[in-house]
Amino acid sequence: MICEMSDSDDEDIPQLSSHALAALQEFYAEQKQQSDPGRDDKYNIGIIEENWQLSQFWYSQDTALRLATEAVAAAGERGRIACVSAPSVYQKLRSLHREDISVYIFEYDKRFAIYGEEYIFYDYNNPLDLPEKIATHSFDIVIADPPYLSKECLRKTSETIKYLTQGKILLCTGAVMEEEAAKLLGVKMCKFIPKHTRTLGNEFRCYVNYDSGLDREI
Repeated sequence: MICEMSDSDDEDIPQLSSHALAALQEFYAEQKQQSDPGRDDKYNIGIIEENWQLSQFWYSQDTALRLATEAVAAAGERGRIACVSAPSVYQKLRSLHREDISVYIFEYDKRFAIYGEEYIFYDYNNPLDLPEKIATHSFDIVIADPPYLSKECLRKTSETIKYLTQGKILLCTGAVMEEEAAKLLGVKMCKFIPKHTRTLGNEFRCYVNYDSGLDREI
């Protein structure tokens, strides 16, 4: 049996207000952007949301820019930069549109595979399980931010760092890891204090093993 809807039935169907409709459209647009970000904005910090279960905490814009600028200066002309578990530095480097440098992102989170051939799947538990195209000592500088604040995580990540770098290391981790970082990588704490988009419970610092601009006030 076919039922015909009367005008009164139409009136009973709930209608969204213009404000609610606009908010809903904005939500769907944001969801689409996150699943398929455009070329111009796919390097924005935050385009991929933090996953706290993976201990992800993105740097602030200012910190990401400072670290990216430092990496470019340290790598030199036509330099090669490895970002190990430091995706927001990778994103900032690529947003600078520096075509004269090579940058790779080593990251466990496969959402970062949107960056194509520059994405390298990386699990710190298997520190030397890297593809053949990543040759030993093939990067001018390695920027690393071990995901967990533990000696084991730092030790295993250090194996990766030493495999990748030609010499220069920029390590970002907790202040409590200062002694262990010095022992494993020969790095020293910088004056520059990195910041995140969210407040962390542990004091966070940068460490280097070369004469760095991060050790000078600006």
